[in-house]
Amino acid sequence: MFATEKKIVRSVCPFDCPDTCSLHVTLENNAIVSIDGNPDHPVTRGAICNKVRHLRERVYHPDRVLHPLRRTGPKGTLEFERITWDEAYDEIVARLNAAVASKGAESILPYSFYGNMGILNAEGMDRRFFHRLGASRLERTICNAAGSAGYGYTMGASAGTDPETTIHTKYALIWGCNLVSTNMHQAMYLTEARKRGAKIVHIDVHRNRTSAWADEFVAILPGTDTALALGMMHVLIKEKRTDERFIAEYTKGFEELAAQAENYPPERVAAVTGVPAETVVRLAREYAGTTPSFIRIGNGLQHHDNGGMAIRTIACLPALTGQWGVPGGGAIKGNSHYSAVNAYKLERPDLLPDRSVRSINMNRLGEALLESKPSVDVLFVYNSNPAVVAPDQNRVRQGLMRNDLFTVTHDLFLTDTCKYADLVLPATSHFENLDLFSSYWHLHLQLHEPILEPMGECKSNFTLFKELGLRMGFEPETFELTEEQMIREALEYESPYLDGLTYEELKREGSVKMKLGRPSLVPERIPTPSGKIELFSDRMQSAGLPPVPEYTPLREPADYPFLLVTGPNHSFINSTFGNQDRLKKLEKEPAVDMNAEDAAARGISHGDSVRMWNGRGEVRLKAKVADTVLPGVLVTQGLWWEHGNDGVQAVNALTSQRLADLGGGATFFSTRVEVEKL
Repeated sequence: MFATEKKIVRSVCPFDCPDTCSLHVTLENNAIVSIDGNPDHPVTRGAICNKVRHLRERVYHPDRVLHPLRRTGPKGTLEFERITWDEAYDEIVARLNAAVASKGAESILPYSFYGNMGILNAEGMDRRFFHRLGASRLERTICNAAGSAGYGYTMGASAGTDPETTIHTKYALIWGCNLVSTNMHQAMYLTEARKRGAKIVHIDVHRNRTSAWADEFVAILPGTDTALALGMMHVLIKEKRTDERFIAEYTKGFEELAAQAENYPPERVAAVTGVPAETVVRLAREYAGTTPSFIRIGNGLQHHDNGGMAIRTIACLPALTGQWGVPGGGAIKGNSHYSAVNAYKLERPDLLPDRSVRSINMNRLGEALLESKPSVDVLFVYNSNPAVVAPDQNRVRQGLMRNDLFTVTHDLFLTDTCKYADLVLPATSHFENLDLFSSYWHLHLQLHEPILEPMGECKSNFTLFKELGLRMGFEPETFELTEEQMIREALEYESPYLDGLTYEELKREGSVKMKLGRPSLVPERIPTPSGKIELFSDRMQSAGLPPVPEYTPLREPADYPFLLVTGPNHSFINSTFGNQDRLKKLEKEPAVDMNAEDAAARGISHGDSVRMWNGRGEVRLKAKVADTVLPGVLVTQGLWWEHGNDGVQAVNALTSQRLADLGGGATFFSTRVEVEKL
């Protein structure tokens, strides 16, 4: 008999979620047997989602890629043979050198996002490698770009309320955010606030889990949030419910904003938004009449044509009521400003041979693969699954099918993107990596030390691009680094929030809170050009943009009668977890929520199979007929894999490569479709 060695070790959730939970992982004989939350973490406090609780099934999944693979069949299939890392590196180096010699390094494009949120593995050695190579630069704008730009014009940086203070909130607007599924610990804080007397209002296009948890649900038509916020401002200003002292001391452009808000009386707003005029008035009065009041601004809003302006407009509300600096007041769109590290030292943009090298927006991957001059001839995909997540999917897949395109993917699984890859390289899970994790919601920086040995022949992104850089003959002093050395470089950053934080402190504590010391950086330190909250923005005016908030309708041509919103579901994170049977069973099957009036007009009953289409593509799925959406609105949830799900068609066949108003963001939610019963 051999003794069983059992221990509990600390870890971090690596996925693209604001909570960045601290984990306790139970190991037996160096294998994971269970995953729980770390009860000692001050924010996540032992609570984790069901997805991560079953993360063991992802790590030890029988379909995990453990060795380098080379395509043997035609593109669009999953026919591969096992090769060695030496063979893979030799082929990649030869292809990269050939591309540089033929059309220049611009013909090479990295494509990645945040499938792993570790700083070293998401935006470290990979960026350094492609900068040194001189490849086309990727604008990573698929998620929060429009909202970050909009919020930045108002507030100056991605910085809001410390979420730990929101237990003191007395009135919370959850605006365009399914908290229960996508930010569960904010829901926990607000549940505590409710026990202390707070009211929670959920504003969204879809009645979901958060709506059931909230005290009130307000249904709004997609893409009209700017109008609702301006309508609330109209009431606040007309009824003199604003904080005149705060406005005078800490804002710029109130008179211009007031003149704009005058154009949005409740009756007009009701016609635009679908929110009754009396509700617009009541929301404004409740919001202004309760202190502290708090707004959680969701990601969904920014995925519209007018998404940047929507976020900018909502971000003005706490200034009008003087809620910044009040414990439990203010707003959160994102808080990544507080935990920023030395990106320059990590990414080394100074290595670029040509600073004017072209940039390609990741939302226009289909266009880039089919129309770019010079053409994209080498595509390197990691931390992403563009054949499912990128918009205008049929165009993307048409580009991926090009026989003259050499595609490499680095992943844990044979995703739908791997159908088009020439080489598939095996990736480690985060459990096998040393890395640094920040949150874009809470204020804690966490060090993750590996708890497993790399499985099979898997390599991290850090190791892959380090070794590839050395194979390419790049400077050893730039690439011959350890993970610890790169983390130390990241911490060499003058920030009042890091305040001299060291690697040793992170290693000892595991998690360290950034040194904010108050509910938010506002009003004492507002990082806009004027040093004030900018209700009027000179920068926007100089860029030819509306300097004060204004509502503009969605740009999708009205060729089809329904507005489609393609939101997240409870059990997947984008396409991550889409191949896990347990979680697929919980979500059952792809479906579309449809208003009962619309369904009746088309002879559609609950559970019917329907076809949904527009000029970009079509999908077939089941109808869910209920009162969860307003008439004229359809909502689907989750990005389902096609591989392994017979008959499933991924919904981004319908979405557009059109860019949002600000930041080059995606417009996933500004889609028009038709639907019919099959």
